[in-house]
Amino acid sequence: MRTAIFGGTFNPVHLGHLALAEEVVNIGYQRIIFIPAKWSSHGAKDGYIAAMDRREMLSLALASIPWAVLWDGELARTGPSYSIDSVDELRKNGMITEKPGFIIGDDLMEDFPSWKEADRLAESTTIIIGQRNKRKNVPFRYPCIPLGNPIQPYSSTQVRAFIAKRYSLETILPQSVITYIQDKKLYGYQ
Repeated sequence: MRTAIFGGTFNPVHLGHLALAEEVVNIGYQRIIFIPAKWSSHGAKDGYIAAMDRREMLSLALASIPWAVLWDGELARTGPSYSIDSVDELRKNGMITEKPGFIIGDDLMEDFPSWKEADRLAESTTIIIGQRNKRKNVPFRYPCIPLGNPIQPYSSTQVRAFIAKRYSLETILPQSVITYIQDKKLYGYQ
């Protein structure tokens, strides 16, 4: 089965994440493995919530999507999580048996060469680059598939601010995620 991997903090998961994954399905991938990170490899951020809450919101968001799979192996690790370690673990446990796609946003292209074993990660996966920030002509030395996905007008950081200000979220978050955030009073929701 043609599989792609989509990792991130998903803090919170929003419809932009799901739309990006669907674009990858539209180019021929049959399954997307979503991997919530225990914490950002770039350090803690404002509004960062517990990994298990992020995992639960992701699980709720993916529940009715037949091509989506949640793998939470990074949450059990101590210390930082690295993408290459997750790819290796997915191979070891049989969740991927062929060269997978590896989804990143164009905002990560510049720093990708500094990732742990970036060359091996690029060789062992097909990098798929989704548009996030209207970046053009960012040099990227690795083979990749650029997506022509629509750019979402919001990021998770902005979504957290919208939640705290009690803006309408129906066009930004899955309803199950909205309900979870409201019930648990996450991100300053009162």
